[in-house]
Amino acid sequence: MGDRRIGILGTGSFLPERILSNFDLEKILNTNDEWIYKRTGIKERRIAAPNVNASDLAKEASLRAMEMAGISAKDLDLIVMATMTPDTACPAGSNWLEAKLGAEKAVSFDVTAACCGFIFGLSVAEQYLKCGTFKTALVVAVEIMSRTLDWTDRESCILWGDGSGAAVLQAFDSSGKNRSLQPKGKEVSEILSVHIHTDGANGENLLLPGGGSKTTPISYESVDKRLHTLRMVKANESVRVAVKRFAEAAEEAASHNHIHLSDVKWVIPHQANLRMLQQVAKRLNVPFGKVYLTIEKYANISSATVPIALDEAVRNGSIHKGDLIILTAFGGGLTWGSSLIKW
Repeated sequence: MGDRRIGILGTGSFLPERILSNFDLEKILNTNDEWIYKRTGIKERRIAAPNVNASDLAKEASLRAMEMAGISAKDLDLIVMATMTPDTACPAGSNWLEAKLGAEKAVSFDVTAACCGFIFGLSVAEQYLKCGTFKTALVVAVEIMSRTLDWTDRESCILWGDGSGAAVLQAFDSSGKNRSLQPKGKEVSEILSVHIHTDGANGENLLLPGGGSKTTPISYESVDKRLHTLRMVKANESVRVAVKRFAEAAEEAASHNHIHLSDVKWVIPHQANLRMLQQVAKRLNVPFGKVYLTIEKYANISSATVPIALDEAVRNGSIHKGDLIILTAFGGGLTWGSSLIKW
């Protein structure tokens, strides 16, 4: 197999057109823009149209990533979709996406790791590419969180939005030239490492209780109890744990690769809460200006926040060749993880 290393050939993202601002929420909730922004750092979020499914958002992000990578759907061997809001419980959301892309030879399946989904997806794809099972992989994270919410709960419904982000991955040899794209002389950005962790014993702290076998079939009773909407339990305790795990994951990526956090150009975290991210930066002793933020305009899109922010930073010129980038996330499960990328 040689010295297989993993590169990112392209990134993409897609946000629904509809913007739901804090001022819009004032009309349906006992809240206001100042209250929401002060506690979360969120000004607005995107909401998918009723006739749009998760695979539709994922398709648009995927096409943009493939365009940047210079490949087509026929080149894909593997599609890993990270989501907790797939089109259907069966088939998997990735199966719908595979069909819509026309990726006839690709193997597709979903990964569920809540807000850490994209990093878990990177880890899965990395293993398949390193061992040579597949050559080209698409990792896409997508959520339609707006359909999981209790829109009467002003503490929770203000936090979430919809969207998708994607990356095309491929193995390349130790010389740095991508094997299948070598004739084009395509340069790649290297994934130096991926780190993932879980703590199932505390999984109830962020919970979507309905929809699984525990509450199937759906009943009038389960609907009345709002079991099919997202719940945040022990919110204050969860924030403390999240800050700790966010920071540990970033430190692990730096330590594993024998670098200092001061060497990193950007920390791109899961966009959960502005206050939380400020605490993470303080714990890491990293200037807050090095933390790439999208939360004000997109809110929390669970697994999709990290790839959306990464793609935005790539396309607006914030990331340059040779920059070291740390992705870090924490989510329900409990799950946390990180990745170090050399662009």
